[in-house]
Amino acid sequence: MQAGRLHAVHRGVYAVGHRGIGVSGRRWAAVLACGESAVLSHASAADLWGMRSSASPVPDVSVPRPARVRRPGIRVHSPRLLEADEVTEHDGLPITTPARTLLDLAATGLKGRPLEAALDHAERRLQLDWAEVARLLDRYPLRRGSPTLAATLSRYAPGSVETLSELEEIVLGLCDEFAIPRPQVNRIIEGKCRDFYWPERRLVVEADSYTWHRSPSALDDDRERDVRLQLAGFIALRFTYEQCTNRREYVRHSILVALDVA
Repeated sequence: MQAGRLHAVHRGVYAVGHRGIGVSGRRWAAVLACGESAVLSHASAADLWGMRSSASPVPDVSVPRPARVRRPGIRVHSPRLLEADEVTEHDGLPITTPARTLLDLAATGLKGRPLEAALDHAERRLQLDWAEVARLLDRYPLRRGSPTLAATLSRYAPGSVETLSELEEIVLGLCDEFAIPRPQVNRIIEGKCRDFYWPERRLVVEADSYTWHRSPSALDDDRERDVRLQLAGFIALRFTYEQCTNRREYVRHSILVALDVA
């Protein structure tokens, strides 16, 4: 082959023609460099599945023990066990299944809302087999990450995670802190997208930031939205950023009273 056409990416792995192989090429090169049992995993797998973005230029690859692999420019993980049903392919690239990927994310310290968001992304993309998740937790009851993932699953409800603003995150965090039942998030009710909705009580809560709700026209629109809800038989509550951050007890009590659980 003509000189200059092969460019080393890792030991034994070469790019043909140029070094600019992109993210996908780097992932393929990392898996190939780590041997036949290697699979893309952890943050890199989560990014490829679309459940959690990763900006890291270093690919994550899992190579089950007893293999001991070290490669510069690759973050190599060495799990004690990686069963056949925990591995699949994505466009031909060996990769951990979505369920195993979530368990690996939890094992690396991801928890709380970020882990729940990753779970929700996987669920909305129809990537999760809930029986597979349960099987993994039964298989690895003492593995790091298993208790975290199990706890996250216990409070997870589809559609309760995908928020649109920092203030919405604050309200959901308040719900978790004070054991308020999780609402649905950003649901279309009476022709408008509402921030939070508890269907069992027909309760709608709107969280208003000063950035988008301080003009006269915005205030008029907010009042009209509330009237429309009330005329349709809904309970409508509205809280500001200041209330959600500095008057949390007031917000907590108001929601619980509206839910008739105070």
